[in-house]
Amino acid sequence: MGSLPLMSADEVARDGGGPDCDDASAPVTEGPIREPVPISTFRRRVDAARQWLVVIAVAVGAALLIRTFVLQQFSVSGYSMVNTLHDGDRVLVNKLSYRLHEPRRGDVIVLETSEGASERDLIKRVVALPGETVAYRSCLLFIDGKRQDEPYLSAAVVGSTNCGTDQAPLQIPSGHVFVLGDNRPASKDSRDPSVGPIDYDKIVGRAFVVIWPAGDWRWL
Repeated sequence: MGSLPLMSADEVARDGGGPDCDDASAPVTEGPIREPVPISTFRRRVDAARQWLVVIAVAVGAALLIRTFVLQQFSVSGYSMVNTLHDGDRVLVNKLSYRLHEPRRGDVIVLETSEGASERDLIKRVVALPGETVAYRSCLLFIDGKRQDEPYLSAAVVGSTNCGTDQAPLQIPSGHVFVLGDNRPASKDSRDPSVGPIDYDKIVGRAFVVIWPAGDWRWL
């Protein structure tokens, strides 16, 4: 048999170990590298606008629900509640109060009344409750024959000769309250036959704080 040619160690090293060995120096080929596709400015603006629309819709809806069922701001018009409230004062009214409990003596309430063909809101003070007998004479308030202390009245506004219309003894029907303005001589209230005792259904809510102007801020 013929002899196979032998390779020296240097030739083996140059050959790279034979045809089955990988050449470490050979370039590694991969697929093409793709740059990430950026989100367009227009799309980002559209997404941001959608988010803001949702936020605004939720905020407006919540505000409307609160105004309808919980809290509402009212502006005082006129002088029937001087010196407690003044013309132009703004008050917050709690519409949930009388869903949780009945009106209480001394509460300042906003109520709906009819004057001719128009509806308007009035703000007055509850002085008598269902089943009680109320009377008002010589600037003094009587409930079931007992004189009532009214610390919320101003002596500079309601005096012994300046108290407006008297009220003969009247029993308050069930589900009604009797209201008076704190400025008795200038108030159209339950003493007027066109107003009379106020049905609970006509009560909008309880005014509990003056929020404007800042100088008039106080709890009611």
